[in-house]
Amino acid sequence: MVLPGRAMATFRLALIQLQVSSIKSENLTRACGLIREASKQGAQIVSLPECFNSPYGTKYFPDYAEKIPGDSTQKLSEVAKECSVYVIGGSIPEKDAGKLYNTCAVFGPDGTLLVKHRKLHLFDIDVPGKITFQESETLSPGDSFSLFDTPYCRVGLGICYDIRFAELAQIYAQRGCQLLVYPGAFNLTTGPAHWELLQRGRAVDNQVYVATASPARDEKASYVAWGHSTVVNPWGEVLAKAGTEETIVYADIDLKKLAEIRQQIPIFSQKRSDLYAVEAKKS
Repeated sequence: MVLPGRAMATFRLALIQLQVSSIKSENLTRACGLIREASKQGAQIVSLPECFNSPYGTKYFPDYAEKIPGDSTQKLSEVAKECSVYVIGGSIPEKDAGKLYNTCAVFGPDGTLLVKHRKLHLFDIDVPGKITFQESETLSPGDSFSLFDTPYCRVGLGICYDIRFAELAQIYAQRGCQLLVYPGAFNLTTGPAHWELLQRGRAVDNQVYVATASPARDEKASYVAWGHSTVVNPWGEVLAKAGTEETIVYADIDLKKLAEIRQQIPIFSQKRSDLYAVEAKKS
């Protein structure tokens, strides 16, 4: 845990908008190469996108699923240690005890597995004439909050659809998170409508930085990702935003700015706990 007053005030965050192919080994090689590139550019925390080692789709999850630790996460551990950076491993399909999960593994600069976030809210939607998707056809939901400490700040994790649930972000803020990272693959229906809106909403409501790492767009894929990996500050301003192609997005996270905003608009001390509350049902 970082002691109050001991955290570093600024750090560089990188989001890798990876072009995901159907060849797992290629995805891993390119992801690790881009992590090395981000490290050379001064990034201290690097995030991959949701489903970075596999095409996104219920028909793919069983074939691409791995245990954690496994080959994909071992490579992330090694590159985190090689580059001395925190690696937020986007997500991979994870198999465990006969079930499949959409899981993000986070590694510290020494290669240690710090936390494993299993997507809490499964993406089951039906927008007539636009998109129907049922993650629950093959995946099971996680059942725990996931956060980790760095010398900079405490970081809370969600995956894609998790960002729609404001309560999760509120609990992370209550627990001292100043950065929320959501690897995610919105689509061409929900992306233009809600991708940036949800990030700015979570950031302003909780006075935190919010980052989303998307796969690059592949028009030929069965599920076409929106792209536009983004970093938003606690004032709701977009600090950095990708287009649709493979790229690395960088943002310098200023925790003094966060503290100033919380001082100027002190919503945390003004909440009416006599009237309402958001509470965690488990630790």
